[in-house]
Amino acid sequence: MTVDILERPILRVMICGSVDDGKSTLLGRLLYEKRLIPRDELEAIGRASRRLNPDEEDIDYSLLLDGLIAEREQRITIDVAYRYFSTARRSFIVADTPGHEQYTRNMVTGASNSDAAVILVDVRKGLLTQSCRHAAIASLLQVRHVVLAVNKMDLVDFDRGAFEAVSSDFSSHTTDLDFQSLVAIPTAARRGDNVTTRSVRMPWYQGPVLLDYLESLDIRERDAPRPFRMVVQWINRPDDTFRGVSGRIASGALSLGDPIIVAEGGRASKVERVITPAGDVAMASAPDSVTLTLTDDIDISRGDILSSPDARPRVADRFWGHLIWLGEESLLPGRSYRLKSGTRVVPVSVVELKYRLDVNSLEKNAAKILQMNEIGFCSFATSAPVAFDPYVQNRETGGFIVIDRYSNATVAAGLFAADRTATNRYRQAFSIAKSARAQIKHQRPVIVWFTGLSGAGKSTIANRVEQILHDRGVHTTMLDGDNIRFDLNYDLDFTDADRVRNIRRVGEVTKLMLEAGLIVLCAFISPYRAERRMVRELVEAEEFIEIFVDAPIEVCIARDPKGLYKRALSGEIENFTGVSQLYESPENPDLTLFSAKETVEVLAQRVVEELRRRGIFFSDSAF
Repeated sequence: MTVDILERPILRVMICGSVDDGKSTLLGRLLYEKRLIPRDELEAIGRASRRLNPDEEDIDYSLLLDGLIAEREQRITIDVAYRYFSTARRSFIVADTPGHEQYTRNMVTGASNSDAAVILVDVRKGLLTQSCRHAAIASLLQVRHVVLAVNKMDLVDFDRGAFEAVSSDFSSHTTDLDFQSLVAIPTAARRGDNVTTRSVRMPWYQGPVLLDYLESLDIRERDAPRPFRMVVQWINRPDDTFRGVSGRIASGALSLGDPIIVAEGGRASKVERVITPAGDVAMASAPDSVTLTLTDDIDISRGDILSSPDARPRVADRFWGHLIWLGEESLLPGRSYRLKSGTRVVPVSVVELKYRLDVNSLEKNAAKILQMNEIGFCSFATSAPVAFDPYVQNRETGGFIVIDRYSNATVAAGLFAADRTATNRYRQAFSIAKSARAQIKHQRPVIVWFTGLSGAGKSTIANRVEQILHDRGVHTTMLDGDNIRFDLNYDLDFTDADRVRNIRRVGEVTKLMLEAGLIVLCAFISPYRAERRMVRELVEAEEFIEIFVDAPIEVCIARDPKGLYKRALSGEIENFTGVSQLYESPENPDLTLFSAKETVEVLAQRVVEELRRRGIFFSDSAF
């Protein structure tokens, strides 16, 4: 009896490998041999093949999936091409992922939804860095079953030794990776050898052919019961008589009357109704999209995770996880980014980069930064607690992305780790508030942040401002970029990563000084907008004033009060802002001082007047 297509078990497969290893050709050949390509589409591919390869008689089956014009012209896969098809035994969702290193993000997308991976290797080239990277990412993303397709065997005369050398290298390389099954199959995708039928040209190979193996693959562990999780998409209130909680069930199931709890806050209730597009139901399960009404009107917001009270996810603002860095600019620990988990978005920073994974040797090496396509294990800190499951336990609630706060681009994919979750930090409440400490000083606390090139006059102006304020009884303190590196930040250099750490620490110190009710004058080059914005966002909007001390680089070089530019220009000093490092000028500073045009006294008085205008002082009697 024929099994209905809707009842056939579904296998999600990712096909990956390095550029020109034959991924698209392999899948195109498989579909052709199973007669799964419509006639008109096959004819169109034939015409495209003759146009692109006029000297070739065979059809180029890779064109079936390489649909983008750029892909066909460059002969590489750029986007993730999905193909849906069924055989008599199984339904398939196949992701043909890019092989080029710069498109690793697309490969990550395909792997995150896959049960199995087919990793192609050109038998002539052997294992390449990108092949090793694909294996490591597949393992991290819990792809449990891997097929190594040693392709283009026809170009080595179907030599058994060549196949066994590649398969042995791959087996040795993946010994420490967490794969449940691994099988190597010699293929010649263009000719169809061992794709859907056994090759007569490789009689020495007695293992399964590719399609047979995928059809018989046991993935029942994927469907093992998991606790109920639902990520809240929005609160549904069409009128005053109805309040529903809408979202998609990420895992598990729930029924009428089941107790549920908001993971982040612990607020509990019971399910009153389960509403689907088809109407009310008694039970729903993953991946259904539902609207729930509850017996209690508890506080729930977009981004919350609902769970069973007896199987709650972890909730923490400090945790560990793996990070696959995808941004063109390097990851800088200490820099503030945004973390998106489910529908919740919170500020996040990498506190510590524990190690960087060498995809070739799988060694865990010490590192200070992550560059594009590198994998690291990191400690994270978020501005508010987030609910999550370790990725190894639940893919749906165990992953996150990292977003650049300035460009809004996705720069990393992350996986929550199963251990090392920090749960022993609690804030101590104080009896005396910041406002009370400032009140007795007759002022409002504020950070006055002077930024500009070395030699622009930041410290000189800030020092004069403090003298004026001090003489009139205003309570201040001053932090200077040079002085802070003699004590608090003595361990930091001037690399991009250390500059980020420097400003991060200074920002936290200034925040503590605000709690004392002080006016904090800060003179730092602080070359990056992201870190200046980070400090601003640590405090209330009215508690940060950015002052750009603007002086042309030629003026700064001519002044050169410390002789630094001379040494930097001669190559004696590395990582010097304005010479070998970029300075990002403020886009919208609160005040700009042109130090090449006016005296220090005039500029200092302008800062004092700005503070007076903003009402930083409760009384002007001293002035």
